[in-house]
Parts: sequence; C-alpha cells; structure tokens
Amino acid sequence: MAQAGGDIRIGIGGWTFEPWRGTFYPDDLKQKDELSYASRHLTSIEINGSYYSSFKPETWKKWHDETPEGFVFAVKASRFCTNRRVLGEAGESVARFLSQGLVELGPKLGPILWQFAPTKKFDAEDFGAFLALLPAQVDGVALRHTVEVRHDSFCTPEFPALLRRHGVAPVYAKHFQYPEIADVAADFVYARLQTGSDDVPTAYPPAELDAWAGRLKTWAAGGEPADLPRADPGHAPEAKPRDVFAYIIHEGKVRAPAGAMALIEKVKD
Repeated sequence: MAQAGGDIRIGIGGWTFEPWRGTFYPDDLKQKDELSYASRHLTSIEINGSYYSSFKPETWKKWHDETPEGFVFAVKASRFCTNRRVLGEAGESVARFLSQGLVELGPKLGPILWQFAPTKKFDAEDFGAFLALLPAQVDGVALRHTVEVRHDSFCTPEFPALLRRHGVAPVYAKHFQYPEIADVAADFVYARLQTGSDDVPTAYPPAELDAWAGRLKTWAAGGEPADLPRADPGHAPEAKPRDVFAYIIHEGKVRAPAGAMALIEKVKD
C-alpha cells in the first residue's frame, strides 16, 4: 500500500494451516483456493516451505498467477544454505536454491530470508564471506536479501556495518528469546512479530497494533523507531523512503491473519 514513504506490506507465514479454516478461511472455501483468498486479504505472505523443500518452476508460476497485482511474497531460503559450520562454503547451495524457479514470481518476488540457527555465533569474516555469495539479481530479476540471526553475539556495531556494505537488511525479530536488532542497513526493512497470542482476537491488543503501525510508518518514511534496540545506535541511516515488510508469526498462529488484517487497516490511517 502506498505511503508518504515506501510501501508497507503486511502478512503471515504460509497460507496452509488447518486451524485457519473457519477462523480465517470460510468453511466452504476449497483448499486449492486458499492462496487466492489469503492474498486478497493480506498484502504479503512469507513462504516457509522453501526452507525445507525446493519447488518446480511451474509451482512458483502458479503462485504468481493465483495472486493479485501488487501482492509480494517473501521467501525463506533453504536450511542447507545457512545451517552449516562454514558459511563461506555455501555457494553451491545458494546457487541451487536461487535457480529452482523463484524468478517465475517476477515482480511479486520480495525479500529472500536467510535464517540462522540460535547457536550460530557472529564471525565477521565468515559471515561477510556468506553475504558476498548473495547476488543482486538472478536471470534479470532483482533480489533483496535479509538475514535473521538468533545469537546475542550479533549485537555488535560490526554486524550492521557489515550488512550495510552488502546492502542486506537484518530481520527485526520481536521474540521472547532472540535478540532484537532494529538497525536499518538496506533500502528496505523486514520485521517478524512473534509475540502475539491466540487469546487476543487480533493476536495483539489494539494499543500494541497502533504502536506497531506507527513504527512501520516511521521506517517507511526513512526514520528509525526510537523505542527499538539497535546494535549500532551511533549510526544514523540516510533518511529516505524504504519499503517495509512485516509478518505476524507467533507460536499458535491461529489469530495471525486477523492481526495482520488489523495492522493493514491501521497503517492506512
């Protein structure tokens, strides 16, 4: 959706989840129509199945064709790329993942999410070698990359400085256990909101959704939310519009679609 700054796209993780039938999806909706339905009520979806499996080009093309113009997918990269002792040796796995047919999404291809294990510690040389493996484009389709790290050793100014050199965004993860790193390091921002509750109809109470809407709009306008922790608080990013991707992904996830839809409405205000 258009903002005074960049676009803000909001969604959930995946679209196949049985408890969403009757809570998000109508009871009489055919399972084959779930993506079409979800993509018309949300503005983005994070594809998680790609972390575990690869898909044929025809499948990526099908997903493209089932979703409306302006909709964007984020894609979680294969675990074989990131779950390794030496990240700099992931070149073959990275190339294999990116060549499976993602380009069939065309303009609907959003950020690629590279997620690391909680035990993976920050090693500037090896992590930099991994970032150097991430191409700016594949078959003429531009790529944007974001990394989700889950170890406290990444909470150092050296980490966002390394990301800035490669134009890669850190995932801002609001999580009960993992570190929060809200530094802006690229021309977009990626947030995963993982502390929602199925006891709340919209995953987060209205006041919290209001606060998140304000933060997303701040990022989109080129600023940084003052109330989120950064690894390098002394660095001020260039004040320019940025696209923002935000996903409500909590453990139970039954209310995630309702939370995402409520947040979409709030960023319109």
